[in-house]
Amino acid sequence: MSRKYEGIVVLNTKGTEGGVEDLVSVVSKQMQAEGATITETLDMGRRKFAYNSDHMESGHYINFQFTAEPSSIEKIKGRLRLNNQIHLQYYQRA
Repeated sequence: MSRKYEGIVVLNTKGTEGGVEDLVSVVSKQMQAEGATITETLDMGRRKFAYNSDHMESGHYINFQFTAEPSSIEKIKGRLRLNNQIHLQYYQRA
């Protein structure tokens, strides 16, 4: 049974040749490969962190709204953990 989820992904755009749109499309494809159906993507822009994290002062926030099986969330987390351009990721049921 598919459920609705919302995910926040913080991108590390330091040293990337392409734009943020390229990174978002890569993340979207990786999520879809694990069974997610993305319904909406919201670019929340670059935001400064409260404290430096891994020598980063800020990150680019992307909000994904999608439907997926509950078992797919762990697969998505594992797959995106391998991507060096993703600094943080957080998911919750919508």
